[in-house]
Amino acid sequence: MSSTRFASYGVRGWSASAPPVIPGEEEKPKAAANSFTTEDGKAIVSYWGVSPPKITKEDGTAWKWNCFRPWESYKPDISIDVKKHHKPGTTMDKFAYWTVQVLKYPTYLFFQRRHMCHAMLLETVAAVPGMVGGMLLHFKSLRRFEQSGGWIKALLEEAENERMHLMTFVEIAKPQWYERALVFAVQGVFFNAYFLAYLASPKLAHRIVGYLEEEAVNSYSEFLEDLDNCSFENVPAPAIAIDYWRLPPNSTLRDVVFVIRADEAHHRDLNHYASDIQCQGQELRYTPAPIGYH
Repeated sequence: MSSTRFASYGVRGWSASAPPVIPGEEEKPKAAANSFTTEDGKAIVSYWGVSPPKITKEDGTAWKWNCFRPWESYKPDISIDVKKHHKPGTTMDKFAYWTVQVLKYPTYLFFQRRHMCHAMLLETVAAVPGMVGGMLLHFKSLRRFEQSGGWIKALLEEAENERMHLMTFVEIAKPQWYERALVFAVQGVFFNAYFLAYLASPKLAHRIVGYLEEEAVNSYSEFLEDLDNCSFENVPAPAIAIDYWRLPPNSTLRDVVFVIRADEAHHRDLNHYASDIQCQGQELRYTPAPIGYH
């Protein structure tokens, strides 16, 4: 029995020891780790060979934004009609319209003419529907083994565009602690409410967003009026806005608000269009989505 134990111990000891070196055989080199430097100057070392690409502008200068790439920037269509309104006709339309009307008054009473704070809260809410709708259409596509007609991408583009509006405004003004707390509360309630609404009736959900975007257009129109009346300081446009919308280098806050209002008008049309398709008894996947509609 003692010899058996000794043999077993010998096997274990051999398996744990280093393999013998064979003369003439060179040691294989270890995989080289890639390293790169982040925006704050910290070095990141990665064994897996994943490193961010070095991107430059057309003039050869380095691209400094990680949140979007040059090919994702665009020149917005500012010729869009910002006064269009979908007149409520059906019971569903009237319900969606008055829901938005009831929701807008508390925000107007709270913010009044503090346009920058109002815009930041507005964008934290406006970026929710596209993400929720795109997510639910994504899962539906997986469950049913069918294409989405491009609507997943179109809705996620909308959510990303709204988020970039917020990233632009925070470069100009920083929210106070109570505004951040308000965002937590409003976003939590709105996300769950819109999630349930989209599950119950996607056409109603899109109609509600269409009317929300109409109010966003009106809100930015008031912002522009106060900028023109010098009631609000027309500061220089932040660099992120100049690169994202391909604005001239000497652009101002008014130019930024002007293009953001055009974006909101496009989101208004897209959501009313999505609701109209479904109100006519069709599924979104049978109608090509307006991808890149800016």
